[in-house]
Amino acid sequence: VVEVWVFQDNYMTNIIQVKNVSKIYTTGDIETKALDNVSFNIKKGEFVAIMGPSGSGKSTLMHILGALDKPTFGEYILDGFDVSNLSDDELSDVRNKKIGFVFQAFNLLPRTSAIKNVTIPMVYAGVSKEKRLSIAKKFLDMVGLSDRLENTPAQLSGGQQQRVAIARSLVLNPSIILADEPTGALDSNCGK
Repeated sequence: VVEVWVFQDNYMTNIIQVKNVSKIYTTGDIETKALDNVSFNIKKGEFVAIMGPSGSGKSTLMHILGALDKPTFGEYILDGFDVSNLSDDELSDVRNKKIGFVFQAFNLLPRTSAIKNVTIPMVYAGVSKEKRLSIAKKFLDMVGLSDRLENTPAQLSGGQQQRVAIARSLVLNPSIILADEPTGALDSNCGK
């Protein structure tokens, strides 16, 4: 399950518009169509779950919605801007300003403490070191990990690593959270 959470107050405006998006991967002479002519809109304030069997294109769609990849064909309009044909630097800027990610594999830096993993998006956003640490502590506390700030991913359980990834996705107060199986490794009482 890929989940899309959009945090905005105006429930009438589309923040995501996907128009006839296809994604084709080519290996030698073999073409694999991961997405075929997909279209939908997500309004501000909506919570959307994208479901389907393994190999149905959910992660490919998440990568396109998260500006990590571009569609082969079609348009992707994010908050009024067509991001389908932006440069890599422009896509990076969009990701940093508008999107938080919770990846299925967590994507934590292995030799880096939980608190430093959470501060990474803020480094790229130019937040001062003191403020980064304060914000990271706040969000790690929110997910029940205030006693694990200095632990590396190897010193954390799968559920704890996932909570670090969730805290990291929230620190820049993004408009959109994209989550690939965001609660798969969590206990039902993880924040308690």
